[in-house]
Amino acid sequence: MIELLAPAGDLEKLKIACLYGADAVFVGGKSFSLRSRASNFDLDDIKEGVDFAHRLGKKVYVTTNIIPHDEDLEGLVTYLKALDEMKVDAIICASPIIIRTALKETSLDVHLSTQQSATNSAAIRYWSSLGVKRIVLARELSTADIGLVREKTDLDLEVFIHGGMCMSISGRCSLSDNLTTRDANRGGCAHSCRWGYHLMNQDEPVSNHVFSMSSKDLAALKAIPELIRLGVASLKIEGRMKSLHYIATVVSVYRNVIDDVMSSGSNHDFDEAQKSLQMAENRLTGDGFLEGFPGPQEQLYEHLGEHPSQRFLGIVRKVDRDRGLMIVEQRNRFFKGDKVEVFSPDGTRNTFVIDRLETEEGTPLDVARHPKERLVINMPFEVKPYALIRGVS
Repeated sequence: MIELLAPAGDLEKLKIACLYGADAVFVGGKSFSLRSRASNFDLDDIKEGVDFAHRLGKKVYVTTNIIPHDEDLEGLVTYLKALDEMKVDAIICASPIIIRTALKETSLDVHLSTQQSATNSAAIRYWSSLGVKRIVLARELSTADIGLVREKTDLDLEVFIHGGMCMSISGRCSLSDNLTTRDANRGGCAHSCRWGYHLMNQDEPVSNHVFSMSSKDLAALKAIPELIRLGVASLKIEGRMKSLHYIATVVSVYRNVIDDVMSSGSNHDFDEAQKSLQMAENRLTGDGFLEGFPGPQEQLYEHLGEHPSQRFLGIVRKVDRDRGLMIVEQRNRFFKGDKVEVFSPDGTRNTFVIDRLETEEGTPLDVARHPKERLVINMPFEVKPYALIRGVS
């Protein structure tokens, strides 16, 4: 059975990913992670997340994938032992010193990060000889390349199928560090490639044209049948800093596609799945390297804006079946009388009209204006906690 691996930037996103169909999640703690600045996972949160996931039969991997300087290594052994004690399923590493330390001091399984650019079977054999159990392949491989690697190794292979793509080889970018002194390889990426730039000749602009150096995000729906056929162990979604709505939508779509392909072959309605993904996407997407070397059509030279295509209105926190009511934690403004959709963890989608809207204290409202406020609305059919409420186009 192939694994669907989802990102989780905080404890709530971890729960959403697990409930909406991920087989495993990857999280970053406040130390040794490339998203440490944005992470809300301290050790207590990681422990709670591991316990929650394990109760559902899911796995948790922790990223320890920085390229450390000497001052970054303080506390490494203590941190790794803490992860081992809470039964984290694996850590994801890029640095040989973190790999060697983990294998020497703990019983943690080690997965090699894509930051190491593993592109061939000889490199994979090397990392396997050190004790690495899984290789997160470089994103610069096509499915044909992955097939050649698969023929020459029995080690578990993990492949990115969705999310942001870095303009640099396997994410090893120095642009952010040079422009902002935020080192992407130590957790500080400022996404400088997505800024608007002018082409200059000394101090004079060559033109008024503004461009970026960013690529389209990856959306590899149509590659799923081939990746399954090749025997890839894990299909990975990127986006620990994305919203709850993004996590739930993307995970649910790929869960459905994977299950359908596994049961009935490659005759899946990918167009319908793509439409569903667009409900959560705010950037243009492409195939990355999976279909071959990407050309200009895979870049975002002139598309600097990010435009969500559907509103995420709220998340269901509690339900009162006897009274036919639910408590929704608001995310965006909506009105009494709006037609909305309930998107549930099992993938079902049902619409209804909000004909009752009030505060938890019972004050009637015509409009929900305050993000994170908990509101009472009517529940015309069975709804469970963690279902999402979203606008209907």
